Formats: sequence, C-alpha cells, structure tokens
Amino acid sequence: MSDWNYLDWPFLDDRHRDLARSLDAWAGAHVPHAHGDDVDAECRALVRALGAGGWLRHAVGGDHGATGVIDTRAICLIRETLARHSGLADFAFAMQGLGSGAISLQGTPQQKERYLAPVAAGEAVAAFALSEPEAGSDVAAMQCAAHLEGDVAVLNGEKTWISNGGIADFYVVFARTGEAPGARGISAFIVDAGTPGFEIAERIEVIAPHPLARLRFTDCRVPLSQRIGGPGEGFKVAMRTLDVFRTSVAAAALGFARRALDEALHRATTRRMFNQVLADFQLTQAKLAQMATTIDSAALLVYRAAWQRDQGRGVTREAAMAKLTATEGAQQVIDAAVQLFGGLGVVSGQPVEMLYRDIRALRIYEGASEVQQLIIARELLKDVRSADEAGR
Repeated sequence: MSDWNYLDWPFLDDRHRDLARSLDAWAGAHVPHAHGDDVDAECRALVRALGAGGWLRHAVGGDHGATGVIDTRAICLIRETLARHSGLADFAFAMQGLGSGAISLQGTPQQKERYLAPVAAGEAVAAFALSEPEAGSDVAAMQCAAHLEGDVAVLNGEKTWISNGGIADFYVVFARTGEAPGARGISAFIVDAGTPGFEIAERIEVIAPHPLARLRFTDCRVPLSQRIGGPGEGFKVAMRTLDVFRTSVAAAALGFARRALDEALHRATTRRMFNQVLADFQLTQAKLAQMATTIDSAALLVYRAAWQRDQGRGVTREAAMAKLTATEGAQQVIDAAVQLFGGLGVVSGQPVEMLYRDIRALRIYEGASEVQQLIIARELLKDVRSADEAGR
C-alpha cells in the first residue's frame, strides 16, 4: 500500500530506486514486525541478518570505508525502508553506521581494516559514545577526560544514553584532552569492549526498547593508535559523523510515518461505523489528507539534504530542517493514526501503538527539535551578517 512515487524524484538515481525496492522485498521476508523480551539478542540477530544480506556495507561506505565516502541517499532510503518494517531493524542498521562512521570518515587504514569489515559483515556491533549526564546537546560541556602517558591515553569519566551500550564490541568514545578550550580540546578514541577500566555502569530502559546504557571509564588505558584523527580533532570528527546520520534520522521518521499512514488507510477503509466506513466521513478524509501532505513535505526536505550532501555541499541548515520537519511531522501523523484506531490504537503491540513509542525518541536524539531550530536560525543569521559585511 505504501506510496513509492517519491522514488521517481530527481534527487535519486536508478541505483537508489533499485536499492529501496530490493530492501523492501528482503525486509518483508527477513524482518519480524513484533519483538520478544530479549531485545539484546534480537538486536544482535538483526545485525547479523543485515550483514549477511549485504545491507551493512552501505553503512560503512562501500568497500569497508576505503574511500571515506558514504552515500547519504542510500543510508536514508535504507533507514526509511527498514523503519516501515521494524523500528528495531532501523535501529540496528543505524547504529552500525553511526558507531563506525567516524572510522569510515577519518580512520586510519589500519583502523578501517580492523573494524569496518566485521561491522559490514554483521560480525561486530558498533557504538557511538558522545553524550554525558551534563553534556548532551552542549558537547563543549564534556567532562570525560583523557590524559597521555607515553603512547597511551588514560580515560576517566562517564557517558550516558549510549545506544548499543552493553552489546557493542567496540565504542567510539569522545573525551576531553585539553589541547584548547571548549570543543577544540576533544579527541576521539576506539575502545574495545572488555578493555580494563571500562564497564557498563547501568542499563537504561526506554519506551521503545533497544540496547541503551551508561558507561564508566576508570583509568582505562587505550593505545594512541586507537585515536581517530589528530589530537583535539574529536569534535570535528563527531560533527562530520552526525552530519551524515542526522539526515537519516529524518528518513527513519519518514518510514514510521509512512507505515502509520498505511495502517490508517486500511483502518479507514475497513472500519464500519453508522452504516458506512470511516473513510466516508469528511473529518477522516481531512485527517488523511493532512497526514499525506505532512509526509511529502518532510520527504522533500530529507532527500534534498541527502542529495546536497552527496554533491559535496554543506548541509548544516538543510539537515536540521529535514530532521525538525520529519520528526515533528511523523509524531503528528502517528498520533492521528492512533486516533483513527480509537481504543485499539492504544493496545500494547498494535502497529500504531508501537509506532507511537518508536517516534518519540527521534525528536530528541542527535539534536533535539529545539536545537535544530537554533541551528537553522544561526545559519540564517550567519548568511545575513555575511551579506552585510560583504556590502560594506
């Protein structure tokens, strides 16, 4: 029932269209819609399945990240398609990309060889450890620190809200190394699970279950060969990684919204009420029209941002617009779908109920909606000020 017309938009190439349709068919056969009680095991199983299916090679940029180039449109199409089938499948794919993205974009050849091939094959689970109890959106407030002892970095501090925490085989960890004040004094390190001094301090349960944890580092010694980029370049590494995957968060929201619209259309055309079906009521038609318009509006922003990045152009403002519009819009679409289902819409395990829980976190992680608004305004004002200075 899903609308595939957007695949004909000029933002996409034939290889992207083939990718989306092939993945949709694969997911229909390999991705379960419902989940059991052991989310850790299911997530690992999904990573293995995505690796075996060849989909994770897109997450690391083709030939195990050899080129350092990630096809943003492919990432977005994969996340949108998987999200339509399963929120956990989308999560499993996304975290393989985000967790290894810094290595793909800026890792050494040795780091790429060691980590990216297992990630692409689904044999190693990756994690991205940036947030802290007092440093989420404000990365410059980071307290986790690393000091050098010869050719070793010694990490101390905590990270929290870390997806794949507890099941990851390695973590890309950002720590303050003090080369300069604020964001310019942060470096990135690859920390293998099981490294002495590293522990999972707490597992965190959330409304849309997935592996999530608080990490603790106590005199955790990491060889300098595990540093990604140069000293003090961690913030730049993190932002480069997030620039790729922030747009894909918007794509995942699109997938959730499209699934909600599919469910709503089926409900509206089959649910009988007062000797007619729900879809015969003008109020229902207005709601469906608004849902479809919201989805298309968001999709245009998502694939514009993805196309623009793939052309080598900056997308700070465009990615923020896409994430803000797609995640907020998807929340509205899914809420409308729940309303159309009535009491059934809030029954645990129903597709629209699961979507209602799945979408909520997307408005927060990788930059909350309010942060996206600040980014958009900052970029607009920067352009105005640059124009003013040029005219003087």
